[in-house]
Amino acid sequence: MPLKIGAHLSIAGGYENALLKTEEIGGNCLQIFSSSPRNWGVQPVTDEQVNTFLKYKEKLAIDPIYFHASYLVNFANNDLIGERSISTLIDELHLASRMHVIGSIIHLGSFKIDTEPTNEQYDIVFKNVLKVLDSTPENTFFIIENAGNKKLNWSLRELGFIMKTLNHPRIKVCLDTCHLWAAGYDLSTPDKFKKFFEEFDQKVGIEKLEVFQVNDSRDPLGSFRDRHENIGEGTIPLEEFRLLVNSPLTSTLPLILEVPGTDKKGPDENSIKSLTSLISY
Repeated sequence: MPLKIGAHLSIAGGYENALLKTEEIGGNCLQIFSSSPRNWGVQPVTDEQVNTFLKYKEKLAIDPIYFHASYLVNFANNDLIGERSISTLIDELHLASRMHVIGSIIHLGSFKIDTEPTNEQYDIVFKNVLKVLDSTPENTFFIIENAGNKKLNWSLRELGFIMKTLNHPRIKVCLDTCHLWAAGYDLSTPDKFKKFFEEFDQKVGIEKLEVFQVNDSRDPLGSFRDRHENIGEGTIPLEEFRLLVNSPLTSTLPLILEVPGTDKKGPDENSIKSLTSLISY
């Protein structure tokens, strides 16, 4: 089975343009925003728009496709922001079902405190996430992304606690390589790679891992800064990406690039080649 490599691409001018761009740069899977990531809610999408998207999706054989949720959502908030986060994700997952999109990749947010969260604060997150799941189609996933700063889910310990407490079949995990590096996780040797996924399996469950966001980093290991860089141009050893695309454990999962690209205009053909050139099987 060919490797699933794609990118986060713009939907400017129509959702189908992201599909056409994916084909142009040599990808076969995709991540998009459902609408502007800096606004609340999801803009109305007509049946004609959905049908056009589905036609191109089938014609170009681009699959799977994921939404990335708005940057504004914060499931750790118990006030208006939390309510808007719930309603935005409900709308987004209903649209995902219509568009045959797998689900939404989501940053859970932050308690905006410098101390360890209490059980009562975590309960806010659990309540808000379950409200979304109770009001959305069964064929969509709520995909939690690891953080590269000190927001929710920067550690495997916390991610595992949240995943096992929620214990829901529609909740999956997205791992971002830049965020892992920023949080102090080094996967750049076979031994470190193996030990990380053993820990992930123990604390989270390897069956919960749905997709990778594959990005190099502009900052040092453990910096808690998640600034993305093109593969091979940052501080993460290239061997980590080589392991990612060749390991039987990870090479079967979709790999989504969120990198600056050659001209700083987003992922391009060279971005895809930076990964495919590392394949050795």
